[in-house]
Amino acid sequence: MMRRAGALALGLLTGACTLGPDYQRPELPMPSDYTQSVETGASLANLKWWEIFEDPQLRVLIATALEENQNLAIAVARVQEARAQLGVVRADQFPTVDGLGEGTRGNTNEAFTPDAGTETQLTIGAQLAWELDIWGKLRRATESARAQLLSTEEAQRAVTISLIADVASNYLLLLDLDARRRVSERTLESRLDSLDIIQARYDKGTVPLIDVNQADIEVADAAVALAKTERDSVRAENALSILLGSNPGAVARGDRLKEQGFTPELPAGVPAELLERRPDIREAEQALAAQTARIGVAEANRLPSLNVLGQIGFVDDNIDDLFDDDLWSIGGNFTGPIFDAGRTKQQVEVEKARTQQLVSQYTLTVQRALAEVEDSLAGIRTFRDELSSRERQVTSARSAATLSRARYDGGVTSYLEVLDSERSLFDAELAESIARRESLTSIVQLYKALGGGWEPPPPTSP
Repeated sequence: MMRRAGALALGLLTGACTLGPDYQRPELPMPSDYTQSVETGASLANLKWWEIFEDPQLRVLIATALEENQNLAIAVARVQEARAQLGVVRADQFPTVDGLGEGTRGNTNEAFTPDAGTETQLTIGAQLAWELDIWGKLRRATESARAQLLSTEEAQRAVTISLIADVASNYLLLLDLDARRRVSERTLESRLDSLDIIQARYDKGTVPLIDVNQADIEVADAAVALAKTERDSVRAENALSILLGSNPGAVARGDRLKEQGFTPELPAGVPAELLERRPDIREAEQALAAQTARIGVAEANRLPSLNVLGQIGFVDDNIDDLFDDDLWSIGGNFTGPIFDAGRTKQQVEVEKARTQQLVSQYTLTVQRALAEVEDSLAGIRTFRDELSSRERQVTSARSAATLSRARYDGGVTSYLEVLDSERSLFDAELAESIARRESLTSIVQLYKALGGGWEPPPPTSP
């Protein structure tokens, strides 16, 4: 019976076809180079994350996040779900064979059936059901599920590279806050010393009360800046702890902000590389491929479906003779829409419209990726210029503050000039730290925008 069913199915499948369009990547106009790029060579994204981040502690934090982050664990579980779903859908292409068995024992009322006694009936066998994929519906469904699995895997990679960038950015923010806290502590200590000196001079009658008041204002200003920096540091540590997959708490630091180093060569490569490297673009493309295959499923649903049905079994009233005689049957049926008020036809149009949406989504994803790279390249160039200017500003402000203090001590100028110079120095030192952090973060953002660094690090020897 099974051989006959297989022969029948093979004959029907010989003329089978596959409905719906085959997926093709949309043709998009890609620029030959980035407008903001000035360096040539292999893309920065070719480097692994453990090669670009030089701070050993930052490498430890990233490795920890890749092991413990909960968002990444969710993405991994979604990949496992999609892989299992592919197995479910793919199984529909093959026959289903179910075993069956039954045993009954009973009697019939002798008033209705004279001489009836106790009867026993035993049944054992198997039944087969198989939908023949003559229109390619099941193959298209499997194709869609496979593309959906690939899309989910790319989504996991997108989560991974975002996680690496977020850990690095938050770590740099934490180092920046540490630097600004040290500036605030040093400034507060200096201003408290100045307040003591001016208070003593006021007590001797050599300076007016307004100098004391102005010095006290500056002390309070530094104390407020210190309190704000400490508050922001706690928040940054807690945010980084969550990325590391742990409860909020202190985070170990490595090199200071000024000691942080990244590779000096920052070539972006060519824009066409983004189509193959950026996981979000690949995710969008595979989602489009999955949706394209669903058009074929919808078109096949407009046509009849053919099913092969078979059964084989043994029935007897004695278990010793159960397998002496067999019963079998084989057949088939088909079902197809005759009148459904255009429901299946409109479902095809629904799938086509959804596909067009994902074509636009894919195009938009590519355009956003190009914009992110351009923004990052511009950020690297401009933040470097800003940092250079901030460093010059700190040098000049420090010199001005020293000269103003000397002029005030010599009685040449008022304390207002000293306050203005020291305030400018304080602001310049804080701004320099922020500019340094933004300059380093722009490199991280370029690395993320180019789609690099999601691969796990190689194993190390004990």
